[in-house]
Amino acid sequence: MKDRFDGRAKRVWFAVCAMAACSVMLSGCGILFQNHEKRADAQLKPTPGNTARGSITLIERADGVQVTYNLTDLAPNSDHALEVHERGDCIAVTDQDTSPVFVLQSDRRHPNARLEGELGNIHADATGAATGFIVATDVSLDGVRSVISRAIMLHREATDPYAMYPHNVGPAIACGVIRR
Repeated sequence: MKDRFDGRAKRVWFAVCAMAACSVMLSGCGILFQNHEKRADAQLKPTPGNTARGSITLIERADGVQVTYNLTDLAPNSDHALEVHERGDCIAVTDQDTSPVFVLQSDRRHPNARLEGELGNIHADATGAATGFIVATDVSLDGVRSVISRAIMLHREATDPYAMYPHNVGPAIACGVIRR
């Protein structure tokens, strides 16, 4: 019985099958080469005696971490400091038990070093809502500057940009833990 395919047809058939197999294998590699955005979220809940609440989304960009906030139940027309604290604990947040603001271990030796965890101030409108974003250039979502699993707190007072360390922004009025 004569072979159904001659040598040339076999080579073409093999090439077609090989290209199909490579195509299937490489289609899964597209996932590896896509731009995966580093993202984390925190749900801020009010501390005892307060009503402020909302959501925070952190997305790592080339110029820093974009911290997008959507907060409600704040005092109308008020300013507040948004800070990342060392410990990811919001259970026992009081004036005396709040963990320190996040700072790199290497920066702890410098008494007037800028605190990486000081994200900036936010402003509540006439209805007590605050929506916007801050770009935090001193933190990241991985590595030594990572804020993952740390607490993010909204404080009663705003940060004075001209004050030297230490500063006083009052007690936390809302707190959440940053999670991937």
